[in-house]
Amino acid sequence: MLVISSKEFIDNPIPYLNRIDRGEQLILQRGKSKAYSIRSASEDELYFTPEMMEKIDRSIQQIENGECTVINNKEELRHYFDSL
Repeated sequence: MLVISSKEFIDNPIPYLNRIDRGEQLILQRGKSKAYSIRSASEDELYFTPEMMEKIDRSIQQIENGECTVINNKEELRHYFDSL
């Protein structure tokens, strides 16, 4: 684990970001009483934000309530597209 000042990180971020990319844990010290842990984010974390998870949950609820269009074959799909 590497502990550096926030100023040190701001002045020269690239070497520290490279170390994070290699899996090292970085702690930014801000003053005497605040510290932040920095790590790389996974692809899932970038896409599956709390807002996206809320949309997914709403969509699942709509499906469970039958508030969706079910298409079983090509003909129904064509009919659906024609109706748009």
